[in-house]
Amino acid sequence: MTSPDLTQANIDKINELFPNVVTESSDAGGKLVRAVDFDLLRQELSDHIVEGPQERYRLDWPGKRAAAFTANAPIAKTLRPVREESVDFDTTRNLFIEGDNLEALKLLQESYLSKVKLIYIDPPYNTGNDFVYDDDFAESSAEYLARSGQSMESGERLVANSEANGRFHSDWLSMIYPRLKLARNLLTDDGVLVVSIDENEHANLVRLGEEVLGDASYVGEIVLKNSSKNDQAYVSIQHEYIVFFVKNRSANGGDWGEKKEGLDKIYAAFDEFHRKHGNDWAAINAEAKAWYKTFQASDPVAGSRHYEWMDERGIYFASDISGPNDSQYVYDVTHPVTGEVVKMPASGWRYPKEEMFRRISDSLVHFGDDHTSVPKNKTYLKNTEYQSLTSIRYADGRAASKRLAALFGEKVFTNPKDELLLRDIYRAVGVSGNDIVLDMFAGSGSAMQAVLELNSTESMSCRFIGIQVAEDLNESLKTAKGAAKKITMNAIRHLKCLGRPETVAEITKQRMRLSHERFAGDLLADSGFRALRVDTSNLIDTLAVPDSLSQDMLSGAINSVRPDRDTYDLLFQVLLDWALDLSEPVVAEQVDGREILSVAEGALVACFSGDINPTIISEVARRQPLRAVFLDSGFATDAARINAEQVFREVSPATEVRTI
Repeated sequence: MTSPDLTQANIDKINELFPNVVTESSDAGGKLVRAVDFDLLRQELSDHIVEGPQERYRLDWPGKRAAAFTANAPIAKTLRPVREESVDFDTTRNLFIEGDNLEALKLLQESYLSKVKLIYIDPPYNTGNDFVYDDDFAESSAEYLARSGQSMESGERLVANSEANGRFHSDWLSMIYPRLKLARNLLTDDGVLVVSIDENEHANLVRLGEEVLGDASYVGEIVLKNSSKNDQAYVSIQHEYIVFFVKNRSANGGDWGEKKEGLDKIYAAFDEFHRKHGNDWAAINAEAKAWYKTFQASDPVAGSRHYEWMDERGIYFASDISGPNDSQYVYDVTHPVTGEVVKMPASGWRYPKEEMFRRISDSLVHFGDDHTSVPKNKTYLKNTEYQSLTSIRYADGRAASKRLAALFGEKVFTNPKDELLLRDIYRAVGVSGNDIVLDMFAGSGSAMQAVLELNSTESMSCRFIGIQVAEDLNESLKTAKGAAKKITMNAIRHLKCLGRPETVAEITKQRMRLSHERFAGDLLADSGFRALRVDTSNLIDTLAVPDSLSQDMLSGAINSVRPDRDTYDLLFQVLLDWALDLSEPVVAEQVDGREILSVAEGALVACFSGDINPTIISEVARRQPLRAVFLDSGFATDAARINAEQVFREVSPATEVRTI
């Protein structure tokens, strides 16, 4: 009987925009209530690091504020297309971006805002040997912007988070935090974040994910047993985790399911038992029990070993038929062979009398040899082939390594993720149709190949975006030991033979090229990729304000484009500026000796000629594109540019016209 609580309503609105700033606090009576962390909110709305910590419930570490700051800081960079390293550049809808994933995620923010269904990441595990990204948080916005605009060697952003510096959790958290913040923006409302992680940062990851995506975002995890080593003190760790978060529980209700593994083996075995024993169901049951015992607990078949009976309808599990409430349904049931009243469950029957006798008549109740045993329900395997995602998985880590080695002809990557497991996860959580899957730590490319596997088996058209820094394999070789050292040497030799740079990103691209060859015969699956590279802006740095330009400096300030950039470089920067999909088809054609680029059948038409004449303007305007862009220096005079604007106002007034 009161007016609405506007404070709570405002907190709800803030929570939608910035879930990480909503926390817990105590009211005047000491009761825990939801509250806004105004220090963090100020940080979200500020271009510099905000000081002023308070005591509150949250995950905190040295450098957190700086990490939040760097997530929001702008960069003066762009994505440049690399046609010669792509596969089916003109037609593919898949992207591979080479560069720092923090910078790449910033560049993708507008073009892919709320468009990615699933983000999978396999970040550095903080083992004391892996590299982490050095984002250099201790700098101002101006310093960060200046540094981000400079050309840097690809390996400079990677530093070893070694035992020598304490293998700091803070280093790892500061690395992953801004990347998760940016990733959240790309997820669809029903989007899913999936993270592979080990025990070193598992607890921190769960808490951090809840902070970035909201307290209700964590929905569970898979414990993946992938090792049998027994060489550690205290407890020998033989597993990893696959952790799941959803962006919005109300949009993603968790109706996730997967088909049980090993069913083909079970059906084939029972078909053989049936041929051998006919309708002697007891003999089939005895042989099935013995057959199931031949499988180890890690084998998927063992997970269905309770389906040990068979009748005319098929394979079934003799399940419990007792009542949910004590003595709710109590009545006599006679055995079909002995005619005696059978033993009743202690809590009575599950079904009312009429329903129970109907089920008996339909042979849906399993009776023992005589009346001394309690009857069971018949639960048929064909009706229970699908199940919710299970939290315990067994995986032979060597299988994925063997498949990758077979693809390359030798081992070139240590411990690649299992692309078939990832494919099954995509399917289970609802990736379908034309959905986009993004992997910001692409590594060997398992998550990207998993998309191709899904498309091939399910006849879908899902797309991938992969991001991988050009980590120098020769630097990795310096710290590699044992088998890892040999595999790294194989990778370096393999890339040398191909004449390609010796980096992890090149291994990723080569895997996708080989995968394309494998899937090329599948006409339903797009197996190519459009290669892009994070690079400096296409525009020349302007280091003087207009008032400081003298007359003799004006001619040198006319051309604003770097001399090493081409029309496709400019086009992709325009696509980013206009928040257009970077995988849209591009058609190039010549008009009056000038190149015109048309994107997505007229969504954008561009001409970056240095000599734009009225014929070009008239032709572009006649096509009535949604957007048109020209090179400013391509107009001979200001009057020529003004005339061009007038042509568009008359011929295509709805076209948005810009110059760069």
